[in-house]
Amino acid sequence: MTALIQALIFMVAWAVPIAPAASAPPAGQEAPGTAAQTVVHLLDYVGVDYSEAVADGKVKNEEEFKEMLEFTGQIMSLLKSLPPVARQAGLIGQAGSLARRVNDRAPPPEIAADAGKLRWAVIAAYGIQVVPKAAPDVAAGAKLFQSLCAACHGAKGKGDGPAGAKLDPTPSNFHDTERMAQRSAYGLYNAISLGVSGTAMVAFKQLSDAERWALAFYVSGFPLADARGQGEALWRAGKGKDFFPDLANVATLSANEVKEKAGPDAVALRAWLLAHPEALSEGKPAPIAFALAKVDQAVAAYRKGDRPGALRLAVVAYVEGYELVERPLANVDEKLMREGERDMMALRDAIRSEAPLAAVEAQAKRVSATLERARERLDAGELSAATVFTSALFILLREGLEALLVVAAIVAFLTKANRRDALVWVHAGWIAAVALGVVTWAVASYVIAISGAHREITEGVTGLIAAAMLVYVGYWLHSKSSTQAWQAFVKDSVGAALASRTLWTMAGVSFLAVYREIFETVLFYQALWVQAGETGSSALAGGLVAGAAVLAAIGWGLFRYSLRLPLGPFFTVMSWLMCVLAVVLAGKGVAALQEAGVVGANVVDIPSLPVLGIFPTVQTLAAQAAVIACIAALLYFGSGDSPAPQSNARKV
Repeated sequence: MTALIQALIFMVAWAVPIAPAASAPPAGQEAPGTAAQTVVHLLDYVGVDYSEAVADGKVKNEEEFKEMLEFTGQIMSLLKSLPPVARQAGLIGQAGSLARRVNDRAPPPEIAADAGKLRWAVIAAYGIQVVPKAAPDVAAGAKLFQSLCAACHGAKGKGDGPAGAKLDPTPSNFHDTERMAQRSAYGLYNAISLGVSGTAMVAFKQLSDAERWALAFYVSGFPLADARGQGEALWRAGKGKDFFPDLANVATLSANEVKEKAGPDAVALRAWLLAHPEALSEGKPAPIAFALAKVDQAVAAYRKGDRPGALRLAVVAYVEGYELVERPLANVDEKLMREGERDMMALRDAIRSEAPLAAVEAQAKRVSATLERARERLDAGELSAATVFTSALFILLREGLEALLVVAAIVAFLTKANRRDALVWVHAGWIAAVALGVVTWAVASYVIAISGAHREITEGVTGLIAAAMLVYVGYWLHSKSSTQAWQAFVKDSVGAALASRTLWTMAGVSFLAVYREIFETVLFYQALWVQAGETGSSALAGGLVAGAAVLAAIGWGLFRYSLRLPLGPFFTVMSWLMCVLAVVLAGKGVAALQEAGVVGANVVDIPSLPVLGIFPTVQTLAAQAAVIACIAALLYFGSGDSPAPQSNARKV
């Protein structure tokens, strides 16, 4: 059990979107995400460098040609090793075709086109993140270039650095306009992240994700200085904002691709935006307007037959638009907030199930109407002091009660077992959760832009892991409900340390139960603070203090009176409490993953009861039913008239 708990805690740490590092894969293997990124990286190089190897159907550089053959072979091998997806066979087929055409010395423009198509197909199939989370700091990128890259590439990026003269092959000249016109900022980001095989270009893994993007944007701009003035004039005149609504096209398209899709003016715009990506966030639409626009784009994509693109846009409309106003909307009209949530989920479900176009359009109209009503309610003005106080009070009660029940139950158990020495594990768990929750909020607010999808995935994964652990704890407590079992446990455990796996379980449950709530609670208060305004700040503080006092009173009552219960009722109550909370968290965990677009959502016509984790979808109800079935099976097969107390005690 210890290894399982440690693995589960590691999974939560991986899901928290504040740390870019991940555990290393086994020797000789790449992590799936890294392998897919490597495929994209290799395809980028094939598309750009093949023209250096072949011309007019003949090999003009034998070493370059061998490298192209090697790269296409690696692409095939990596694609076969990736986790299976619906489109994997097609991707492998495309890679095989590309390898054969390279071997047959096909014309470079055709190879570049084939490599580009396969690159985008891999990105779509494996959901590779190809856009920076926030506008890169290009000035910081310039400093990084001078400190890390200038020795080889030269101070101005012309490949003439003093250390580069001794290298074979020589460093790239970033002023080679023909070659750079084929490269995207994302392609350079990959080179910085993964290095370039067969050259002195190493992977700069010591840099943060934001630093690598800053360096990529800076380097991308080397050959574009002359076009920036024209690009700025066009941008200030309102040109190109449909093609460059955000960082996506700036980061992922090369100058050649931009010219092909949007014309030469767009190339100048890209040149300026690479140097000034922060301009894309100036005047960014409000969340409701953003959600409305993305819903329209999703329907347009669906009309064209682009179902994956439509689904992605529908998810973005929710997690990067509507979700940002859910908390303030809930403070003024929770029923309307839930209605918007259901409508947007139904739209994603219609797209995912390939519903007729008319049905998708009709659902999109319902979503738009709900969003307009939400905008009207939010535009009504600041909240009254009484509403702010009440909202602040109930936010803390609603979000904190589940965590309090879990922690209080574990503390009461340890006290009743006369094992106060183990309380430090429980307290360490919830204190670490509070600290990590605050750090996560601070990083999300001031350091990087954590997407709504990452937030929901974190909540979902954490909730499901906590649910599994609560089932274990509930069953364990139930096994001690008889006097015989309890006396055997006390005899074996008092005066000796509790088993390591039990301590890990208690610390893990304490951590997960609190962490899942703390980050969301902070975000709720952040939204409420904005709505309350300066005049409502005292009411918000008062509600927060009152909520904390009520929670403290509930915790004191739970602790004081649970200890007075006889052994049988005490363990029975605590075990059923754990099981009920496991069912609640299972529903909430799946609901969060649905909001992130990770899990499908088939809507059913039942009321939503979030406090019980009940949401109107087949998937959330099925998850809760599975937890209930698991609990029932454990109770049925794990119970007996003559338990073996000592064996049971030693399995703690």
